[in-house]
Amino acid sequence: MELIIQIIAGLIGGNAAGAGLKNLSLGTAGNSITGAVGGGLGGVILAMLGGDGAAADAAKSLDLNAIIQSVAGGGVGGAVLTAILGAIRKALVK
Repeated sequence: MELIIQIIAGLIGGNAAGAGLKNLSLGTAGNSITGAVGGGLGGVILAMLGGDGAAADAAKSLDLNAIIQSVAGGGVGGAVLTAILGAIRKALVK
């Protein structure tokens, strides 16, 4: 369930990054796809950084802390991946 939350948060984060950074936008579809992938990856990386397994146990029970962690990790991951790919695309076009 937490992966779904991370993907949705990443989708929103990718579109927010595309709207905020107009020169790095990949278009609505590109921002959405990149954001969803980044959200999934960001959430997985954030869970791995949790270390002792407490984060994984919390995510399984889906308490408020786990939901916030999933939204934050997914949103930031989606925004960051969208910005990185937008910058790469912009550099390749030049």
